[in-house]
Amino acid sequence: MEHTRVSLHQRLLTYAFSPPSALERDFDLTADGLTDRQVRQMRRSYGANHLGPSGHPTPLQRLCRAFATPFSGILAVLALVSFFTDVYLPADYGRSVSTVLLILIMLLLSGLLRLWQDLRAGRASDALAGIIQATVTVRRDGQLRHLPPEELVVGDRVVLTAGDRVPADLRITDASDLFLSQSLLTGESAILEKNALPLPPDTPATLNQLSNLAFMGTSVLSGQGEGVVLAVGKDTVYGNYHQELQQTRDRFDQGSRSIAWVLIRFMVVLVPVVFAVCALTKGAWMTSLLFAVSVAVGLTPEMLPMVINACLARGSAAMEQKQTLVKTISAMQGFGGMDVLCVDKTGTLTGDQVVLEYYLDVLGNESRQVLEAAYLNSLFHTGVVNPLDRALLACATMPDQGAHLHTLAQTVHKLDELPFDHTRKCVSVLIQDADGRRFLLTKGDVEQVYSRCRFVEHQGERVEIDPTDASGVHLVVDEMQEDGMKVLAVACKPLPDGSCLTPESEAELTLLGYVVFFDAPKPSAAGALARLQQLNVGVKVLTGDQKSVALSVCRRLGLDVAMALTGTELEQLPPEQWSAAAEQCTLFAELTPTQKSRIIRLLQDNGHTVGFLGDGMNDLSAMSAADVGISVDTAAEALREAADVVLLKKDLNVLEQGILEGRKAFANMTKYIRITASSNLGNILSIAAASALLPFLPMTAAQLLLLNVLYDTLCMTLPWDAVDPDTCQRPLTWSGEHLSRFMRFFAPLSSLFDLVTFAFLYFVLCPGLLGGYYPELSGADQLHFALLFHTGWFLESLWSQVLIVHMLRTRHIPFFQSSPARAVWLVTLFGLAVLTALVYTPLAPLLGLAPLPPVYFVFLAGVVAGYLLLTTLAKRWYVRTYGELL
Repeated sequence: MEHTRVSLHQRLLTYAFSPPSALERDFDLTADGLTDRQVRQMRRSYGANHLGPSGHPTPLQRLCRAFATPFSGILAVLALVSFFTDVYLPADYGRSVSTVLLILIMLLLSGLLRLWQDLRAGRASDALAGIIQATVTVRRDGQLRHLPPEELVVGDRVVLTAGDRVPADLRITDASDLFLSQSLLTGESAILEKNALPLPPDTPATLNQLSNLAFMGTSVLSGQGEGVVLAVGKDTVYGNYHQELQQTRDRFDQGSRSIAWVLIRFMVVLVPVVFAVCALTKGAWMTSLLFAVSVAVGLTPEMLPMVINACLARGSAAMEQKQTLVKTISAMQGFGGMDVLCVDKTGTLTGDQVVLEYYLDVLGNESRQVLEAAYLNSLFHTGVVNPLDRALLACATMPDQGAHLHTLAQTVHKLDELPFDHTRKCVSVLIQDADGRRFLLTKGDVEQVYSRCRFVEHQGERVEIDPTDASGVHLVVDEMQEDGMKVLAVACKPLPDGSCLTPESEAELTLLGYVVFFDAPKPSAAGALARLQQLNVGVKVLTGDQKSVALSVCRRLGLDVAMALTGTELEQLPPEQWSAAAEQCTLFAELTPTQKSRIIRLLQDNGHTVGFLGDGMNDLSAMSAADVGISVDTAAEALREAADVVLLKKDLNVLEQGILEGRKAFANMTKYIRITASSNLGNILSIAAASALLPFLPMTAAQLLLLNVLYDTLCMTLPWDAVDPDTCQRPLTWSGEHLSRFMRFFAPLSSLFDLVTFAFLYFVLCPGLLGGYYPELSGADQLHFALLFHTGWFLESLWSQVLIVHMLRTRHIPFFQSSPARAVWLVTLFGLAVLTALVYTPLAPLLGLAPLPPVYFVFLAGVVAGYLLLTTLAKRWYVRTYGELL
C-alpha cells in the first residue's frame, strides 16, 4: 500500500476522517460552490492546479542551464583570457583569433548538446502533464461550468462521471455506485468503490484504504459523484510523481564536475608557474603570458564534447542493433557504471501471460463444474478485465473445453453484478440459466470467499462447514500458493426469483473449489540473470506482487532469496537497518511505488550505481530515482520519455547486450579523457622544465595549439576502437580521483623522454647542423636553431602522444594480446605519415617548422620505442597496484 506523506497530505487525511460538514465549515463552502471572490482567494492561498514548482522552464532558462557547467566554465574563461592576450593586447601583426575561435566552437558544441538533452527531457514532463483531461465540470455560483483543469482551486465542487480523469485530489461528498481505478498511482488493478462516509478512526492511511478520497489522474470507471478539491497541482499525490520527474539523475554531471575540477587544480598550479618561469628567464612578459594561456588550453581536452558525442552516436547505433535505444549521454555513464539492476517481476522475469493451470474441487480433484462457474463469472462481470480473467476466458479456445463453454455461455444470461472492490476482494454475478433458475456466482480471494461460505459441494453433495475452520482449505491451497501460484476460490448460491443483488447476498455461499493460475518464468530469464552476474551486475527484484509468488519465481530462476522482505516488513524495521536490508535482500515484494524509489536511493547511498527497468506509470518514481532509467517501447508514453534507455523487447537478454555496448562506448570515452589529459600534463611539465633551462621557448603558442588539434583529430577514431572483453566484464566509473591518479603516474614518463629529446636537440642535432651551440650563434642562426628545435620537439611530441594511445588503450600487451580496430590503426599510421611530411612542404614555414635530416628520425624511432617500452612496464605495475587501468 502507498503510505501518504503527512507533510504534504495532512489536509487530505484530516478531512478523510471527518464528515463533509467539517470541510464545508472550515472552507466556508455552500452547496452552490465557490464564488468568484472565493476562487481568487483560494488561488492566492493554495496555488494553481498546474504541475511543477513554476511551470515549464522558459527558453532562456533552458539555454542558461545548458551552458552553466564546470567544463563550459573552463572553456569560457580560457576564451576570454585568450581574447585579451591574442587579439586585444598584441599589435596588428601579432594578432591571432585561431585559439579563441577553437575554444568558442568547442564551447558551443558542448552547450548545444546539453540543450538538446534538456529539450528531450522536457517532453517527458509535457507527456506526464498531458494525461489530465481537457475540461472538468465544476459547480460555481450555483451553476455547472466546464473549465480547464488549470482553473481549479481548493474548495471547488467537481462533478465526476464515468470516463472522467480526476483533475485534483478530492474529498468525495456524494457518490452513487462510484468506482475508480487507482492503478496509475499504486500499480494495482483493483477497482475501488468510493463513498462520502468518514473513515473509521482505525483505518490505515494508505491510498487504497482512503475510500472517500479521489486522487488526481485516477480513472472513473462507473457511477457518478461529486467532490471538493483538497489539493491541487504539485501538492497532490500525483504531483509528487511529477516533481520526482523534474529531479535529474546527476551521476554523469558529478563525474563531469569532478574531472573539470581536476583540470582546474592542475591549471591553478602549473599555469602561473609556467608564466613566472618564462617571464623571469626570458623577460618577455606578454609573450610569456600568451604562452601560459596556451599551456592552459593545452591541458584542456578541447574536443571532449565532440568525442563524447561521437562515442554516444557510435554506441547508440550499436545498441540499436541490439534492440536498445539510448536517449541521453547520462545513460552511457549509467550503463557503464551500473552494478545493481532493479527489475519488476511481471513481464521481465516472467512471461507476463498468466495461464490457468488447474480447476479443482474442494479436495483437489479436477472439476469441470468449477471451470464453468469461474468462466461465466469472468465472462459476465463488467469490471476491468485482469490477467486472471483473460486466462479463464482463453479456455473458450481449448480443444477439449472450448465448444462446451461457448454453448454454455449462450444458454445463460446475466441479471446483475457486484463489482470487485478492495474490501471484499471478490466479484459476484447473478445469472439465469435456460431453465429459469437464478444463481449467484462468486470468485475471489480464498480467505474472503471462504469466510462467506456455509457449505461445500463435492460430487453433487452439499455439506455444511464450520467457516472458522479453514484447515481443509489450507490443505489444498497452501502448497500451490507457496509454489508461486495464484489461487482463487469459486462459490455459488441459488437465489429466488425477484430478489435483488446486494452485498448481503454474498452470504451462506457454497464453496465449489478453486481455479489456479501461474505466471511462469521466461525460458531465457535464468540464463540472462546468470550472464548479468558474470558482468558483475547484481539483480534485485522490486515487485508489488505477493511475496510467496515472487519467491517461487526467483527460486526457479536461481536467484538467492535467503532474505526477502515485503514493503510492510521494511517499514517496520528501524531506520538504521534500512541500508543493510537494501544491500542484503535480493527480493522485495508487495511494494508501493514510493518504497521502490526508497530502496533505490538506499542502494545509491551505499555507493551503487543503480538501474531500474519499469513499464508502468507507477514505476515513474523509481525510474526517476535511479541513475539510469530503463523502459520498454510498449510502456506508457510519459514513462518512455522519462527513461534514459528504451528496450525494443522486454527481455533481460536485450538488456545484457545493451550493457555490453554501453560499457564499450563508455570505455572509449574514458580512454580519450585519461590518455589525453595525462599526455597534455606531460607536455606542460616538459614546458615548465624547458622554460627554466632553455634560452627560448621550447614551442610557440601556435604550435602547441596546433599539436593539440592534430592529436585530438586523430583521437576522433577512438569511438570505433575495439574494447577488451575483460574491460566490459565489470562496471566502469568516471572519477576525477582516478583521473588525477592516472595523470600523476603517466605524465612524468612523457616528460622524461621529452627532456631526453630536448638534450639531443639542444646539444647534438642543432649544433651539428648550424656549427655551434646556441649562445655562440648570430641572431639569424639563433632563430634557425630555435626553428629546428621547435620542429624536433613538435614531431617527437606528436608521435609519442599518438602512439601512447595504443599502449594505454588496453591493460594487455598491445597488438599481441589486444589489437585496436583496423580503422583506428590505419588512421593513426596515415595521420602520422601525413603530419610528418608536413615539415617538408611549403606550409612548414607558415607553421614555424623546418625540414630535419634523416638522422633525427633514427633518434625519434629510438626515443619513441623507449617511451612505449617503459610505459608498457609501468602500466603492468599500475594495473597490479590499483587493479584497473581505465
